[in-house]
Amino acid sequence: MGVTGSIDFFHAIAGLLVGLLVGLTGVGGGSLMTPLLVLLFGVSAKTAVGTDLLFAAVTKIAGSAVHGSRESVEWKIVRRMAMGSVPAAVVTLLVMARMGSVGKSTEHVILLSLACLLALTSLAVIGRKWLFRHAHDGAAQRSPMVELGGTIALGALIGVAVSVSSVGAGAIGVTVLFVLYPRLPVARIVGSDIAHAVPLTLIAGTGHWIMGDVNGTLLTNLLIGSIPGVVVGSYLSSRAPDKVLQPLLAAVLAVSSWQLFVKANAPDKVKVDVIAPAKAAEVR
Repeated sequence: MGVTGSIDFFHAIAGLLVGLLVGLTGVGGGSLMTPLLVLLFGVSAKTAVGTDLLFAAVTKIAGSAVHGSRESVEWKIVRRMAMGSVPAAVVTLLVMARMGSVGKSTEHVILLSLACLLALTSLAVIGRKWLFRHAHDGAAQRSPMVELGGTIALGALIGVAVSVSSVGAGAIGVTVLFVLYPRLPVARIVGSDIAHAVPLTLIAGTGHWIMGDVNGTLLTNLLIGSIPGVVVGSYLSSRAPDKVLQPLLAAVLAVSSWQLFVKANAPDKVKVDVIAPAKAAEVR
């Protein structure tokens, strides 16, 4: 069978659309891809999270390269966030590895975590401009230590959230960075968030790969679409129509959150074995 025999064009198209959104807004990696894999393609939650993390790492390497070439990355922010996120991700992965194989109860927790984080992300996208406007009021009174501590704490929170559910490095991170650094241009906030996500998702994705939670074929198909998508999106980021894109993205995230919540709370199907007449007689 040729190379094209293993290519799933639906997965590639999903990767293309998500990559485009990641390049445009910094949002969409875990927030959209993991729910798509779980809800649309029927991938298990743990495999979706693990595969999506490595998908996000490679996708955001391409995106950060474009933002870096356009000098839209604030490397000070990247270093500060990594100080919190990298240790938090390593500790979280070690705890998850000690818990052993993922069972039904853990899948339930992962799905609920995804649903809650997506709901928060949707609210963050909706309220991003409001937060951005009001952040200017307290910017003059904010000490450098508060800025430093807040960025490291944000990184630690994202490190835990991304390692468990692959969600958090996008809209939540970008929104909080808007509050902490209100004087920075939007493009630099987005570029910094994308660049920070690279080492974090590489570490978290490698941990999930060691635990056997990554589907290599699925990952390849997603990257076929996402790499050109994130490159195009990153080049267009300065011209993105926020008034249309942000409400649409918030709506998609809200629907995904609700569907994951329903899926997490759906009762398990009880399998009933039918005993053949001959074996039924033997039982008697």
